[in-house]
Amino acid sequence: MDKHSHNRSLNEVNQSVDVTQAKSPFKKFLAFAGPAYLISVGYMDPGNWATDIEGGSKFGYSLLWVLVVSNAIALLLQSFSARLGIVTGKDLAQASRDMYPPIINFFLYVFAEIAIAACDLAEVLGMAIGLSLLFHFPLWLGVSLTVFDTLILLFLLKIGIRKVEAFIIGLISIIGISFLIELFFAKPNGSEMAKGLIPSFQSNEAVYVALAILGATVMPHNLYLHSSLVQTRKFKRTPFDIRKAIKFNFIDSAIALNLALFVNAAILILAAATFFNNGLHEIAEIQDAHKFLQPLLGTSLAPILFAVALIASGQSSTITGTLAGQIIMEGHLQLRIRPWLRRLLTRLLAIIPALVTAVFMGEEATGKLLVLSQFVLSLQLPFAIIPLIFFSGDKKLMGEFSVSRFQKTAAWVAAGAITLLNMYFVFVQTNAWVHDDGISFFAKFSITVCCLLVLIILVFTILYPLMRRNQEQKKFTLHHTHTFQLTHTQKPQHIFVALDFSIADNKALNYALTLGGTQAKYKLIHIVETPGAIIYGEETQDFETRKDVEIIEEYISKLKQEGIQAEYLIGYGDPKKTIPILVQKHAADLLVMGAHGHTGIKDIILGTTLDSVRHSIAIPLVIV
Repeated sequence: MDKHSHNRSLNEVNQSVDVTQAKSPFKKFLAFAGPAYLISVGYMDPGNWATDIEGGSKFGYSLLWVLVVSNAIALLLQSFSARLGIVTGKDLAQASRDMYPPIINFFLYVFAEIAIAACDLAEVLGMAIGLSLLFHFPLWLGVSLTVFDTLILLFLLKIGIRKVEAFIIGLISIIGISFLIELFFAKPNGSEMAKGLIPSFQSNEAVYVALAILGATVMPHNLYLHSSLVQTRKFKRTPFDIRKAIKFNFIDSAIALNLALFVNAAILILAAATFFNNGLHEIAEIQDAHKFLQPLLGTSLAPILFAVALIASGQSSTITGTLAGQIIMEGHLQLRIRPWLRRLLTRLLAIIPALVTAVFMGEEATGKLLVLSQFVLSLQLPFAIIPLIFFSGDKKLMGEFSVSRFQKTAAWVAAGAITLLNMYFVFVQTNAWVHDDGISFFAKFSITVCCLLVLIILVFTILYPLMRRNQEQKKFTLHHTHTFQLTHTQKPQHIFVALDFSIADNKALNYALTLGGTQAKYKLIHIVETPGAIIYGEETQDFETRKDVEIIEEYISKLKQEGIQAEYLIGYGDPKKTIPILVQKHAADLLVMGAHGHTGIKDIILGTTLDSVRHSIAIPLVIV
């Protein structure tokens, strides 16, 4: 976003409306509430379970303070992410694309995709282990069944955001209630829990487990996701309303992340009260924790609640990880593919290694695979945090809404600690693999080269924003716009023209003008297909929506200069459904659409609109 467009975003009050007509502050807060709950599930996924169980079984309550500190850091970084989306209308991936050169942007995209796959791998394993524990399925069968949760996500996206949020909150409630009951059975020691809030380390191994807890707590994909979801709430673009939006989203984040803190603390406390106090200090596998709960707590309900909560955790985290994947692809690459295909690709990348591990290495290897997934997340984490802090503190980008010096200093301290601790975590893991005689020389060489490459890119990620501090960011748009040339006109009609801001618009507009002439009335239609538009519909007011309005208003202005009567309509979500609705609602006589000429594999990846539209309308359709 350049300086001029940044100023417009602050002053154009009429571009959007308030999120609610209610006057009370509480009801206004409720209108903003929602995105943070989708974010919070990433802080209680199966990867967190593995580290919390290990920390509680080995060191009792002594690492509770690590969870509190991790949660505070997560809240700080998520507030930066929300602020970026609210103020600029860009998500973190879009802002990164605007900042960094193409080669670095590509690596940032690759790292983000790998992190999404690693995160989804943890969800697949958690879901599969939960199904295996509850229904005694073989692990490979549980892994295979997780592919069908694609259908759940697609169904939820079709029925609206409130249903999605209700579903997620329902799953969070299941997790929370399950562990509340578990804690009732475990009867933890209150005084020992209080001591666990005092920072201390019992050994070097405790430091290592604390790093794993920290690495599993701050999830990189959540930073991308949050910066996008907050844009779905409409509000006036005045300084007062922007500050109000920032405030309400911070409160929303604080509540949601503290609920996640309760779940993580409950898992660690349960492990401490159940395993550590009974001398079982080596319980690090989720399956082992489940097996020992019943004999130690004296109730058959405990392992059932544990398995149900694990399934809920895996399912809820899967949904948010998928949305983050779509946002990352669109932001970094300006590439939008069909949601079901995006979802399937993400899940297959996770299922394949999980199936290979379950079939060829056995169920006992799943714990190592979970650790590997957290290792991969550790590699990617600085590449999300460091750009986020640069953007949030950039006065050229954020204007008067840039974070304060104190907040920025705290964030850099946290980022430095996370980066150094994760580098240490990576060094320890890499060193162990390099000295493992069971790993081939080629694999060791590849691991070393990859780590060096990642380090070089990390250094460039830090230095590049400093080198171009005095340069303005380029404008972001998901569309490559093309001007159109006016030609002769003929018959007057009430004509609708569907636009997607591609080169096909030129032919479609000119042909519509030959049919209707200067006496016809024209309505230009454009459908916004961002993740926010798909989920929230007309409530969306993100950067792309505002940019699309600017582009289509330029089209309208040029037509009016030629004496042509023209208006525009903006739709949201799936063009195949939205275009017929707009055509019917506004009584069009004729619909003109441009053809792109792609077939075969491009139809599968990019989707087809024409066939669906022509079967859904009762007026002539001209395909140009």
